Amino acid sequence: MTTAPRSRFRLPDQRWAHAARVALAATVVVGAVTLLLAVLVNSSILARLNHDIDRRLMAVLVATAAAPPGTSSAVAGRSSGDVDDAPVFVWRVTSDGTIEALTVAAPALPTRTWSAGTTTQPVEGRDFRLAAAPARGGWLVAGESVARVGESGGEIVLVEVVLGALLLLVTFTGSFVVGLRASAPIEQIRRRQAEFTADASHELRTPLSVIEAEVDLALGRPRSPDEYEDVLRRIGSESSRLRTIVEDLLWLARADGVGLDPGRRGTVDLSAMAEATVARFAAVADTGSIQLTARTAPAGTALIRADAEGIDRLVAVLVDNACKYAGEGGAVDVSVATGGGRVVLTVDDSGPGIPEAHRELVFDRFHRAVQSPGGTGLGLAIADAVVHATSGTWSIGSSPRGGARFEVTWRQAHRSDDLPPPGPGEAAAGPQPSDDRPGTGQPADRPAFSADS
Repeated sequence: MTTAPRSRFRLPDQRWAHAARVALAATVVVGAVTLLLAVLVNSSILARLNHDIDRRLMAVLVATAAAPPGTSSAVAGRSSGDVDDAPVFVWRVTSDGTIEALTVAAPALPTRTWSAGTTTQPVEGRDFRLAAAPARGGWLVAGESVARVGESGGEIVLVEVVLGALLLLVTFTGSFVVGLRASAPIEQIRRRQAEFTADASHELRTPLSVIEAEVDLALGRPRSPDEYEDVLRRIGSESSRLRTIVEDLLWLARADGVGLDPGRRGTVDLSAMAEATVARFAAVADTGSIQLTARTAPAGTALIRADAEGIDRLVAVLVDNACKYAGEGGAVDVSVATGGGRVVLTVDDSGPGIPEAHRELVFDRFHRAVQSPGGTGLGLAIADAVVHATSGTWSIGSSPRGGARFEVTWRQAHRSDDLPPPGPGEAAAGPQPSDDRPGTGQPADRPAFSADS
C-alpha cells in the first residue's frame, strides 16, 4: 500500500489576505504622507508665486509714485481686452473716493476702504492681487490677475494626482509581493506545525488505542494465565513503540531548538562507524536472509568532523531502513569512499525503491512512501537533522540493485589526535532506531537535498 504524496499546492487565501492587508496599510500610510507633502509643496509654490506678484506690484507702485503728475502708469495694460493677460494695472484713488485708471483698459476697481499692504480681492468677477500705498492725499493701487496662478496650481495638482496614483499603485503592488514573500516561510512553518501535530496525534493514538482495546478484552471475561501473558506481551510491544515515538519526538525537538551540541564534535572515522553498524545489524540481516555487505575506505582516511553519536544514529537509520525494505532474501550494500576532499556514505538496497513523487517528501516527519509495520516515520527526519547539523549533503536516487540509494557527502577532515579508537562497543553505544523509509522536519525543496541550503 502506498501513501499518496502530500500536495505541495495549497490555495494561499490566508497569505493573500494577510499580504493584501499589509499592502493596504502601507498604501494608506504612503498616501497620507504623499498628500501631506503635496499640500506643503503646493502651499510653498503658491506662496512663492504670490510673493513674486507682491514684489512686482510694489515695484510698480514705487515707479508710479515717482512719476511726474499727469503721466500714465509705468506699466501699460494690454489692448487685447483680456485682463488675465495684463501684467499689472494701476489705479489712483483720491481722498474723496474717486477712482482713476492709470493703465489703459484697466477693469473697474471696486470701491472700498484701502490700507497699505497687499490683499486678494475680486475685480469684475476675477481674483486680483492688489497692493495699495498712500500717495498725494490718496492711494495708488496696483493689481494683477491671479488667474494664471490658479491655472498653474491646477496643472500642478493634476500632475501630482497622476503621479500619486502611480505611486500608490506601485506601493500596493510592491507591498503585496513583499508581503507574500515574507509570509511564505511563516505560512510554511504554520502548515508544517499543523501537519506535524496531526500526524503526531495519530501516531500516538494508535498504540494507545491498541493498549486500551487489549485491556478491555482482557477484562471482559476470565482468561487463562497464558492468555493474560499474550495480552501483556502485546501491551508491552505497543508500549515500547509508544516509548520509541516519544523519544524520537524529544530528540527532534532538541535538534530543532538548540541543534546538536557543537562541543561534542570530534573527528569521526566513518569507515569504522559503518563497519560497526553493519556488524550490529548482521543478526537482523540473517533473520531475513538478507545479504548485508560493507565496502569501506582504508582506516583513518574517511575522516569527518561530527558528533559520533549522531553519525552512528544516521548510519543505523539508513541500514535499518534498507534491511526493512530489501525484504526476504534481499541485499543491502553499505559503502564509504573518499575522493576530491570528500567522504561519501552510500547505502543501497534491493527493495521497491522510492517513487520520484516521494523523493522531495522523503524527509517529512511521519511521511511514508511505502507502508511498513513497526516504523514511526521519524527515523529519516532524525537522519536529516544529523546531516544538516554536520554540514552534509543528501542525494537520493535508484540503486543498481533496483531499490533505493541514500548517499551523504561530507567535507573530508584531516587526521587529528582526538580521533577515538573505533570499535564495535563504541558504535553499539549509540541509539538503534527503527523506522519507515520516509519522514522529516526539514524542508526538502531542493533538487540535491542539500542539508545546509
